[in-house]
Amino acid sequence: MAYKSTRDFIAALESAGELVRVKEFVDPKLEITEVIDRLSKHDGPAVLFENTGTDFPILINAMGSEKRMSMALGVAHLDDIAKQLEQLFKTITAPKNSFLEKLKVLPQLGAISSWMPKQISGRGACQEVVMPQPDITKLPVMTCWPEDGGPFLTLPIIQTLDLVTNIRNVGLYRMQVFEPTITGMHWHRHKVSARHFNEYKKLNRRMPVSVTLGGDPCYAYCATAPLPDGVDEFILAGFIRKKRVELVKCLTNDLYVPADSDFVIEGYVDPNEDFILEGPFGDHTGYYSLADFYPKFHITCITHRKDAVYPSTIVGIPPQEDAWIGKATERIFLAPIKMTMLPEIIDMVLPVEGVFHNLVIVKIHKEYPGHALKVMNSLWGAGQMMFTKMMIVTDGDCNIHDVMSIAQHISKNVSAESDFYFTQGPTDVLDHACTRMSFGGKVGIDATIKWDEEKPLHTNKNKQSTPNQFAEIKNLFPEITNVNANLLASDISMVFISVEKNRKGHIAELSKQLFELDAFANVNVLILLEANIDVSDIGNAVWRFANNVDPRRDHIMIKHHQTTSVAFDGTRKTLMYDDFERDWPNILVSDEDTIAKVDAMWSKLNLGGLIASPSLRYRNQVYKGGAVVKD
Repeated sequence: MAYKSTRDFIAALESAGELVRVKEFVDPKLEITEVIDRLSKHDGPAVLFENTGTDFPILINAMGSEKRMSMALGVAHLDDIAKQLEQLFKTITAPKNSFLEKLKVLPQLGAISSWMPKQISGRGACQEVVMPQPDITKLPVMTCWPEDGGPFLTLPIIQTLDLVTNIRNVGLYRMQVFEPTITGMHWHRHKVSARHFNEYKKLNRRMPVSVTLGGDPCYAYCATAPLPDGVDEFILAGFIRKKRVELVKCLTNDLYVPADSDFVIEGYVDPNEDFILEGPFGDHTGYYSLADFYPKFHITCITHRKDAVYPSTIVGIPPQEDAWIGKATERIFLAPIKMTMLPEIIDMVLPVEGVFHNLVIVKIHKEYPGHALKVMNSLWGAGQMMFTKMMIVTDGDCNIHDVMSIAQHISKNVSAESDFYFTQGPTDVLDHACTRMSFGGKVGIDATIKWDEEKPLHTNKNKQSTPNQFAEIKNLFPEITNVNANLLASDISMVFISVEKNRKGHIAELSKQLFELDAFANVNVLILLEANIDVSDIGNAVWRFANNVDPRRDHIMIKHHQTTSVAFDGTRKTLMYDDFERDWPNILVSDEDTIAKVDAMWSKLNLGGLIASPSLRYRNQVYKGGAVVKD
């Protein structure tokens, strides 16, 4: 299904009971974030803020549930698109032994042709209004979190051309607003647009860039999709919406953009110009990504529809709207991975606590010893999967969509001595735990049922530990502030401990001392976190651990009680105790003043009963300092 405009999508959401209009003024600076943070963590609706202090309303949380994400892509269920891809692939690649069989493929080839993007003449709806003087501050650009470096566009669809191949790239990267005609261009070193920029730099040429906002919501999704380099994202958009993307020429550069967009922001990046200090920004990891230097984008023209709606999103401590965008990618791209690279994969999950790149769980049809390791290495070599920090491979009857089933399967089938594989490689730029930016440790865990060749030579014969054996541990070790051994009662051999780290080597030393205790005789995995982290909340503990650990650097293998176990140091790393030289970011919480303002206005927002601020549960976990933690 193709939407004619953002307004068309809004009408569909409203008809389905998935959207609330807010007429009360809510400030795009911090207040809208606080409202949406409350809603996103309680399965709340999409919201159209009609009074933003500008000429344009804000649509936000529009893809913030499985239903709305499916609506945005025009399907009943996210798996439907994967099924369509699989059927298309089978139809085209199946043997054609007769002329009649070949004829049957023609309609499918015709359909594919109808999905290709097309340049049209004249102006599009996106160019109904041309700003006399381009001024991006006229748009309701949000400042999301208290320590953000300024207002940021969070759903900009950024279009560039490869100088060599002339193939378009469509990406979604945040843009910080500095002046009416200047923003940052947040291109990570691994992104295609960054490569395009380097090509222009070699030739000493200005790089044209056009940014669109709104239009069919499918465009924003496709801009995030992990397509192979050289594949136009608007081809994917045409396939999903079953209608080609019609493109019109920009007014001040030669790029073409979707005609049904709400806004078009045209401009250029000059490779001879010094980069601009961009950030901090409250990111999807739930932490601030810290200030760094990025290219400067000069705006030459802004056009928009007469009825333009400004689309936005917030990211932060999960779950947020981006969790559902990630879920769509998880479901859609499972089919291409199975068809072209790893047919043994049955299913794959990116848990929300892993914020996309920190944790992936894969289920396979296992056919030989070492099969799980083959899958790990293949996925680490596949596109954006190269950023995955922790990968778990399972098989059998494990339900990878159920956290308890996964954890029990791991406990039953994993030996710390033989089934943890540590390596290193590229990491996401937002990974703050690795010693060197964009390069760090990884771990693969083979949780498959073991064949004879894979079984460890020695097995643990000790009886199962029980939670009540851990009651005295805090008395033995005063630096331990809390212990969560409750998973042991569910046959999950994992314990979480929060600790006040106070010296070099403290975590390794403490881990070895703990495993000497009878209570730890059959504990396979110990995870140690900061004293201010609530380890009774498993979801929160896993999110913090996944962000704070470099698995290769921070694991400690410990032989004890005729077995081997592993401890992971998930604490904050510092120069004093860990020789860690990089800045460490703070987590994201709203300030007290914003929370109070939203509490006071809530009854006027038409959003139901008061929802307490999620930031309240995290305020005591914030460290001293601003975006950067200060000791």
